Amino acid sequence: MQDQMQHRELIQSLPKAELHVHIEGTFEPELMFEIAQRNHVDIPYGSVDDLKKAYDFHNLQSFLDIYYAGANVLLHEQDFYHLTYAYFEKCKADNVVHTEIFFDPQTHTDRGVPFETVINGIERACQDAKTNLGISSFLIMCFLRHLSEEAAFETLAQAKPYQDKIIGVGLDSSEVGHPPSKFERVFSEAKAQGYLIVAHAGEEGPPEYIWEALDLLKVNRIDHGVRCEEDEQLMARLIAEKMPLTVCPLSNLKLCVIDDMQQHNIKRLLDQGVNVMVNSDDPAYFGGYMNDNFYAITDALDLSSQDIRQLASNSFQASFLPESEKTEWMQKVVNS
Repeated sequence: MQDQMQHRELIQSLPKAELHVHIEGTFEPELMFEIAQRNHVDIPYGSVDDLKKAYDFHNLQSFLDIYYAGANVLLHEQDFYHLTYAYFEKCKADNVVHTEIFFDPQTHTDRGVPFETVINGIERACQDAKTNLGISSFLIMCFLRHLSEEAAFETLAQAKPYQDKIIGVGLDSSEVGHPPSKFERVFSEAKAQGYLIVAHAGEEGPPEYIWEALDLLKVNRIDHGVRCEEDEQLMARLIAEKMPLTVCPLSNLKLCVIDDMQQHNIKRLLDQGVNVMVNSDDPAYFGGYMNDNFYAITDALDLSSQDIRQLASNSFQASFLPESEKTEWMQKVVNS
C-alpha cells in the first residue's frame, strides 16, 4: 500500500507527453449534452446516465458507433473550442505538459461542417492552453480508414490552406479489413507535402498491418502496435529502429484487446527495449485520462519507479518536439 501511494505521487508529479489522443474521444457526456441542447441536436439518450450506460463496448466497432453519434452535436467553431479546451484542463490536472492531438475532419465534413470550422476551433483552444495553462500541442489530422482512398485525398486537399496548423497525418477508425496499404498513395503524397506520418496498426489488426505501416506508409510512429509481440522479426526491427509505439492500456481493456489488465504486454515490451509510452486514446469513453492509465498498469503489472520514469521519458523522446525541448523535459523526468 505504501509503494502504491508513492507510485501514485510519482505519476502525478512527473511531466508527461501524450501522443495518442483523439479529440473527439475526449467528449465527456456532460459536455455532449450541454452542446446538444445548445445546438438543438437530438441524441438517442435521455440523460447523462443513459449515455454512460451505453459505454459498454465489446469491440472497436461498437465503440465507434457511439463515438460518431456523439460527434454529431459538434456544429460550430465554439463547440470544437470547448471540446478541446476541456481536454487541456484534464491535461493540466495530470501534469501532461505536451500533447499531440488527433482530429478526424471527415467525421465532421461528411456532416456538412466546414473543415475551417473544425480546425479553427481546435487550434484556438491550443493557443489559449499554451497561454493560460502552459501546455504545448501539435495537431495530427487522421484519415478514416473505413472510407475510401479518394475521400482521404479530398481531405488532404482540404487541409492545404491550414498546413501551418497541422504537423502530421494519421490513420484511424475500423482497423480490420482496412490495411495501411489501402492508403499508401495518400501517405506518399502527404509525406511529399511535408507532413510527419503516424498510423494505427496492430491493435485489432494483425502484425502484418504494422509491417505495412513501416514499409508502405513510412511512419514516424506506430499507434497501438501491441500485437507486435506475435512476430519475433517485427519485434527485433521495432527495437533496432527505436520505433515508438503509442500504447493505450485502458483502451485495450475496454475494447477487449485484452481481458484483464494483468495480461497487458506494455511491461514486457518495455523490458525488451521497445520504445513504448502511455496514452489515453479516447479517455471519455474508456474510463480514464493519462494518470488513470498509469495507475492501472502500475497496479496490475507491479511497475517500478524506474519503469514509470522510463515510460514518461519515452513519451518525450517519441514526440515531435524539437530535440532541445525533448532533452529538457527528459531531464525533468529524471529529476522529478
